[in-house]
Amino acid sequence: MNIILSIGVLIFTGYLLGELAVKVKLPKISGYILAGILLNPDLSGIMSDSFVEHTDPLLSISLSFITFSIGGSLSAGKLKKTGGKVLALTLLESLFAFAFVFALVFLSLRFFLPVFESASVSVAVSLVLASLAAPTDPSATLAVIHEYKAKGEVSSTMLEIAAFDDLVGIVIYTLVTAFAIFFVGAGEPNIGQVLMNLGYNIGGALLVGAVVGLGFTGIVRLVLRQTEGTLIVLTFGLVALSYGISEYFDFESLLSTMALGAVVANWNPIAGKIFKLIERYTDELIFVIFFTLSGLHLQLSSIAGSATLIGIYIVARAIGKFAGIYSGRLFFTMDPKVTRYTAGGLLPQGGIVIGLALLLTKEPAFANTGSTIMGIVIGAALIHEIIGPIASHISLKRAGEIE
Repeated sequence: MNIILSIGVLIFTGYLLGELAVKVKLPKISGYILAGILLNPDLSGIMSDSFVEHTDPLLSISLSFITFSIGGSLSAGKLKKTGGKVLALTLLESLFAFAFVFALVFLSLRFFLPVFESASVSVAVSLVLASLAAPTDPSATLAVIHEYKAKGEVSSTMLEIAAFDDLVGIVIYTLVTAFAIFFVGAGEPNIGQVLMNLGYNIGGALLVGAVVGLGFTGIVRLVLRQTEGTLIVLTFGLVALSYGISEYFDFESLLSTMALGAVVANWNPIAGKIFKLIERYTDELIFVIFFTLSGLHLQLSSIAGSATLIGIYIVARAIGKFAGIYSGRLFFTMDPKVTRYTAGGLLPQGGIVIGLALLLTKEPAFANTGSTIMGIVIGAALIHEIIGPIASHISLKRAGEIE
């Protein structure tokens, strides 16, 4: 099957199963992900491995648009009112998820599932998995909110936390893996170098996004009459430019496009029009492509043998997310609906977590444990991407933000 035909089959199958999902009262993206799983080379073989290998640019473009939209939710006006609470909730749910995953995975590896003989290796693996528990896949939450046109404090808090989640997750992962390498006997952690690399990756990404965003604002001010078609082309080009520059310099590309979205939302005079155009004309196509490809990229064969640890990871992470958000009421006065229902939109996991796990497998210190970590992460991502949108939908409905 040639590449163009494969893309046509991918989009059409995703669309069909998305519509079927709606018929059975599920979010469309559940259907898109299921379509990708059904087309997965490990399951049906309809799509070839060579096609999957060539779809990375499509995934990157789709994800860059999604993170651009997520950044657009970070308006200065909202953050002035809720920024402190949102950041505190993000730290709480990230650290609670880290703590619960570390504790339950380590206890399981030492006393119930002795996969590794060495206690220090079990500590290292538990630390890495715990650090990967913090990030949320904001694309799934955004897709559900857009599909059902959810509006209210819970949905906006979900989006804001999901946006900050990745930043916090990257910081936790970078710092923790430096210590995890020490536990597998690969030398002393060089915290100074780790912090320098972290500052370079994150700072560079934010700088690129800000510069491209200000350039976007300048273009719009110079050329006042922009047609809808011109704005879509301009937005597409600048989002791709921001992502591509960051990738070229090894910055965190998704943080760059998120920063671009935030700059546009706060400084571009026609920001509302830009984001409405994206939502109206490109969102559904982007979601079909991204989530169907996500299901297609899941390496189902890597999950074998890790089912119990996958289950422990998912349960521990969910408990941590809910406990972290709920504990916010101890420190802040806020709408009870926020602390009760927000965590339901923070369960999806995918892109960035799998990317971080892939980076880990290239680290020589984890040559003997990387495949186990990767199997758990991919298995958890598969289940999270299926149950996450459903949990988001249920939470928003119970919060009264979906008609």
